[in-house]
Amino acid sequence: MMPVCFTVPGHGRFAPFTLVRRLAALLVAMLMLAESAVAQLRIEITEGMVAPTPIAIADFTGADGRVTDEGREIATIISNDLLSSGLFEPIDSAAFIAPPGSPAMKPNFANWAPLGAKGLLVGSAIVDENGKLQVDFVLWDVVTERDLSSGTGSADPNALRQLSHKIADLVYEEFTGDSGYFDTQIVYVAESGPQASRIKRLAIMDQDGHNHKYLTSGLDLVLTPRFSPTTQEIAYLNYFNEEPNVYIQDIRTGRSERLGSFPGMTFAPRFGPKGDKLIMSWAQNGLTDIYEMDLRTQDIRQLTKSGSIDTAPSYSPDGRRVVFESDRAGRQQLYVMNSDGTGTKRISFGEGRYATPVWSPRGDIIAFTKMHKGTFYIGIMNIDGTGERLLAEGFLVEGPTWAPNGRVLMYYKQERFKADGSGGKTALYRVDITGYNERRIITPSDASDPAWSPLRR
Repeated sequence: MMPVCFTVPGHGRFAPFTLVRRLAALLVAMLMLAESAVAQLRIEITEGMVAPTPIAIADFTGADGRVTDEGREIATIISNDLLSSGLFEPIDSAAFIAPPGSPAMKPNFANWAPLGAKGLLVGSAIVDENGKLQVDFVLWDVVTERDLSSGTGSADPNALRQLSHKIADLVYEEFTGDSGYFDTQIVYVAESGPQASRIKRLAIMDQDGHNHKYLTSGLDLVLTPRFSPTTQEIAYLNYFNEEPNVYIQDIRTGRSERLGSFPGMTFAPRFGPKGDKLIMSWAQNGLTDIYEMDLRTQDIRQLTKSGSIDTAPSYSPDGRRVVFESDRAGRQQLYVMNSDGTGTKRISFGEGRYATPVWSPRGDIIAFTKMHKGTFYIGIMNIDGTGERLLAEGFLVEGPTWAPNGRVLMYYKQERFKADGSGGKTALYRVDITGYNERRIITPSDASDPAWSPLRR
């Protein structure tokens, strides 16, 4: 099995983190047993969840077999990640009977089966003489009494949270068959102040709300941040000197620059799947069309020319098609076209208006905002417009963004304003594609316009 290497920006490079799924794949009989076991454990998340899977996450121990502070924190982060997915139910550690003092020790499964645990994660975590955090872990299948995966890693202690998210991603992958999404970040618009003079600035945080920091000062109004799929860059709309234009910021350096020089207004930017193109709307002379920019040459290509408002473009994962919204039929609807602007086809035909479409990273469905009879919804549909399902609703709900595994959506909700002008608070939420497990994301202030990063490398 190929070793898996992780990098943590700002914390140096992890030592090789070798995932050793010690399945007995060389023996046919045992392989059949493994396939059978996986089938028992696999969580199907395309359907509504009935009950989360119980899993035991033991506090990681030191060389003497006792729990370390770092080990306790790692176990807590992993448990919180898995719990937040709605697919797992970490078992209260107070119920544990003699957890193994080392990942090298085989558990006494008779102590775990009565708890209902389907999986057991055991690990060690110590800070060595060089100040490096050394981690070892084994994930056990309690039902079949075999190890599903194991790993070792070394990192700066400041990267403890990220290392924990990576382990949680591996556990998620073992049980669901999908890649995880815990080692990711969210960039969003942090809002504060009265509605008449609202301050809106870019902020970034881990997907669980930790490691929060602001990226802009608030002097300029900012909107619609979008992550690059390949680099540590964000595209966003910035009102500098009352002039709205698309900017790109390098997250690592904090440097921002205006993207090109356009008469009129550019907005609704989104990166192409390879990060080498940016698609956006450009309003000039009373017309709003969709344009594509080659970020290497800054060459511009016009993709739509309808005489209506065409905006909110989003590439398919293979970059061959684009979904966007347009009022060319009299009200906002969703359309799909080839990435060269040909072959435009309307895909939404339901009641109400449709906006802010976002193509799933899996390529199979499209998320959108729907407005109908005074209510906003977050929904999904197949790429041909069939199979529409509404997942969330509220007074104002919009701005869907996909987790990198295409199984979870994040968006924001705004409350109604009260008669005295108060209220109107905005907050981030997420829900899985079954419409199950809607959760609010805690932020230091009001929040809107979230954008989910790809998995960190």
